[in-house]
Amino acid sequence: MAWKIEYAESTQKDIRKLDPAERRRIREFLEGKVATLEDPRGIGKALSGNFSGLWRYRVGDYRIIVSIEDERLCVLVLRVGHRKSVYRQ
Repeated sequence: MAWKIEYAESTQKDIRKLDPAERRRIREFLEGKVATLEDPRGIGKALSGNFSGLWRYRVGDYRIIVSIEDERLCVLVLRVGHRKSVYRQ
């Protein structure tokens, strides 16, 4: 089962701010690892509090906040950023 990776409009701005090497690492992680999984929750971590219902992936010092939509087989990327600032609103 292949999952589709989609990016929210607001996420594209976050991604453009990243170093090209980090951008590539994150893209390869999402498209090469997460998209090919049977269940993308297996390597992620469920979030709580204000981010309840969302999932987090860790790529080095960066965090990827996603919403997993089972009915569409879609992983929607909501935020990408450094671990010190990605959870701030």
